[in-house]
Amino acid sequence: MSKNSIAAYVYGRVQGVGFRFATQQQANGLGLTGYAKNLDDGGVEIIACGEQHNIDLLLDWLRQGGPKYARVDRVLTEPKTLTDYDDFSIRH
Repeated sequence: MSKNSIAAYVYGRVQGVGFRFATQQQANGLGLTGYAKNLDDGGVEIIACGEQHNIDLLLDWLRQGGPKYARVDRVLTEPKTLTDYDDFSIRH
C-alpha cells in the first residue's frame, strides 16, 4: 500500500490538556509518523504520514474529541508532501 501525508489543524480546548501526548500515543498505535505541535493561535498542528486507512482513523479520533479533557471544535485538513519521519514526535 502507498503512504500518504496530511496536515491537520485542530481548534478548541486543545492546549494544556495533554492533547499532543494523546495524539502521539494514537499515532504510534496506528504506525504513523510525523508530529504534533502547539500553534500560537491556540490550535494544534498535526502532520501524519502513513497508510491512508490509519490516517483516516487518526482523523476520526481527532474529530470525535481526542483525549478526555480536550474539546475539539473543528479540524481542518490539507494534503501534505510526503516526508519521511523516524517516528511521531511532539514539537515545541
